[in-house]
Amino acid sequence: MNSKAAAYRQQNDKAQLVERHASLVKRIAHHLMARLPASVLVDDLIQAGMIGLLEAAKNFDGSKGASFETFAGIRIRGAMLDEIRKGDWTPRSVHKNSRAITEAIAQVEKDTGRDARDVQIAAKLNVSLDDYHQMLNEVNAGKLVGIEDLGVSEDVITTEGNQGNDSPLEDLMQGAFQKALAHAITTLPEREAIVLSLYYDEELNLREIGEVLDVSESRVSQIHSQAMLKLKAKMQTWRADS
Repeated sequence: MNSKAAAYRQQNDKAQLVERHASLVKRIAHHLMARLPASVLVDDLIQAGMIGLLEAAKNFDGSKGASFETFAGIRIRGAMLDEIRKGDWTPRSVHKNSRAITEAIAQVEKDTGRDARDVQIAAKLNVSLDDYHQMLNEVNAGKLVGIEDLGVSEDVITTEGNQGNDSPLEDLMQGAFQKALAHAITTLPEREAIVLSLYYDEELNLREIGEVLDVSESRVSQIHSQAMLKLKAKMQTWRADS
């Protein structure tokens, strides 16, 4: 096959990859929208995600072991997150509250030697339980608190993950950091661990998780935020000790 024909075949293969995975962009966009404020438009996320998909098709190397869907999903999410962060719509108070909650969780768990309960965290912050839950809602709506915020790099997922299992959480459990993260997840209360599993493994949105657990979408949002902030506090402690 001459070089022109080979180049044409390669371009055609990439175009087919993009066409087959366009629905993945929409799925990821709507999944992210479940924890974003109304000011973020889903069409903007989809547009950014399509650029990420095109870049994924251009740069994909199947010899590294990851499936194209895994590789593209990371690039699509990354492009969407970049688009969101350009907007700078998060109030400073939300960043301040996120740091305060993380520090309070770490202090409570250091003092008690046990998993921090929401009433203890609220007391440490010197706010009412209702006010603490509202802070969690604002953190969840105003800032992406997800697995990607815990220090897991794209290289870990694309080169070490996908060794015969398709679970996003399991894909992350490689190396010392990932083992520590896996252990930290096992120390969470059952309901928080279930929410993370349903959100990241099963890819249910907050409303669907609420239906599974028979609680409101707002309560799921609170549980999710608290679980991720607990993990963030645990992993900061792990980094300091390691």
